[in-house]
Amino acid sequence: MVLSPVIGKLLHKRVVLASASPRRREILSQAGLRFEVVPSRFKEKLDKAAFPTPYAYAIETAKQKALEVASRMHQKDLRAPDVVIGADTIVTIGGLILEKPADKQDAYRMLSRLNGKEHSVFTGVAIIHCCSEDGQLDMDVCEFHEETMVKFSELSEDLLWEYIDSGEPMDKAGGYGIQALGGMLVECVRGDFLNVVGFPLNHFCKKLVELYCPPRREDVQRVKHESIPAVDTFEIASDAAQGDEGCGPSRAGVDGHSGQAPAGPQGPDTNGLVENPPPFPSDLLDLIDGFKASKALFTACKLKVFDVLKEEGPLKAVDVARKINASVCGTGRLLDVCVALGLLEKTDTGYGNTRLASRHLASEGACSLHGFVAYHDEHAWTVFTDLESAVRQGPQAAAGRPEEDPSQSRDRRLRFMRAMHGLTQLTARQVATAFDLSRFTSACDLGGCTGALARELAREYPRLKVTVFDLPEVIEHVSSFHPEGWQPERLHFVPGDFFKDDLPDAQLYVLSRILHDWADDRVHELLSRVSRSCKPGTFTGPRRMMLNDDLGPVAPPQRVVT
Repeated sequence: MVLSPVIGKLLHKRVVLASASPRRREILSQAGLRFEVVPSRFKEKLDKAAFPTPYAYAIETAKQKALEVASRMHQKDLRAPDVVIGADTIVTIGGLILEKPADKQDAYRMLSRLNGKEHSVFTGVAIIHCCSEDGQLDMDVCEFHEETMVKFSELSEDLLWEYIDSGEPMDKAGGYGIQALGGMLVECVRGDFLNVVGFPLNHFCKKLVELYCPPRREDVQRVKHESIPAVDTFEIASDAAQGDEGCGPSRAGVDGHSGQAPAGPQGPDTNGLVENPPPFPSDLLDLIDGFKASKALFTACKLKVFDVLKEEGPLKAVDVARKINASVCGTGRLLDVCVALGLLEKTDTGYGNTRLASRHLASEGACSLHGFVAYHDEHAWTVFTDLESAVRQGPQAAAGRPEEDPSQSRDRRLRFMRAMHGLTQLTARQVATAFDLSRFTSACDLGGCTGALARELAREYPRLKVTVFDLPEVIEHVSSFHPEGWQPERLHFVPGDFFKDDLPDAQLYVLSRILHDWADDRVHELLSRVSRSCKPGTFTGPRRMMLNDDLGPVAPPQRVVT
């Protein structure tokens, strides 16, 4: 029985599963997929440290498994299968990847690390479409990953060893199998259960829909227009006679039309042929409308919507409105927009945060970007409003704005520090581990703000003493960004101006999100000052974060200053 109609698209194709896993075989068989099993011979020895994220490692392993099978089958009979599916499941906790245990002691170490804690299970999947022509193999790769959060109960030593002695952990990623005896270790699961078993069937079917059943253009346009209400739908009507969910449905599109593609030139051309309409510029319209989504996010953060739902959700719109002191109508519309943006979930019981929102948009938490959002709303949004003047007259046209320098007032300075603290906490570990800095014993983080990066450097390298050098008015507020009683081990905060004062002595200088703030002549001046402070062999790390959709934050190459 074919449970997903899209799987029927594969019924007349030769499909190969590049895995010997009986669990993956069972999941796909029960979904109605017909396939052969050809276990991959790819040696799973990729360098985990070479990948920016655990899921990138899982995806690459899955891809290499599938590519090896496709190439081998093509070499064997000069005809590759139509589709090869590769998958790799890993368990991660604290950035550490746990695969299959080598022995019982290894299994015990893994399970002890997971005991009583929440961890992530990632499955990387690669779908290889093969085509053989003139003896040549052409392969098209589609890849994705799925994450599921799993929480272990607090388990006794006896229970752990009893489970290990059963033999079940030995061929399981992370040392347990949730579908069998290992289920007794698990307290709760957030996400796709089958992903933990070994294959994300739901995501797989969605990916097949994208590959084999692309939506019609007019359907895509209609969905896009209906998902995000236009700005004028936020006009507050009377709350009288309004239901719990606010003002009712929004308009279909921002231009008042039904969302269908505009009619292109349909008349005959000079040769009497009918011209096709030009492609509908959906990406361009998304770009034009993008500011509305940003402002909706900013507003929801400012009203603490994500905090309320993290603490008490799910809630109805009327309850959220009461807690944020806003109208039911406006609140309902804002909540619906956040649902359309993928920030909230809406069920029969009300609105609730997605995991992304609870982790990054609530105001409290180690990974919170709430301060970063607030800074963009209160400062960057205003500055960019004057972009036309800056382009016409030069950057000096906006130089007189009181909000241009975040250190001009205490409130603006604290907003700026909260923004940088939140962003740096999110990226500090990746920056600290991007290079092997173990040979250094002293470092200076110029403009290091709250010391979030410096603290991660000191934590990662036990021999390293780190000095944070920043303005006095910044240093005086550092303690408010760390837990009460926080003692900065091997950290030293020195007030000063890196354009005027002598720089602290160090073997390593780090410039984190500093250079892009200044004009070229000021950057040259700063780097010259750093160069004069360097001793032979000193290492300078100018870091400017670059965002990559697949790889996350990436640090560009550094240079040695001699």
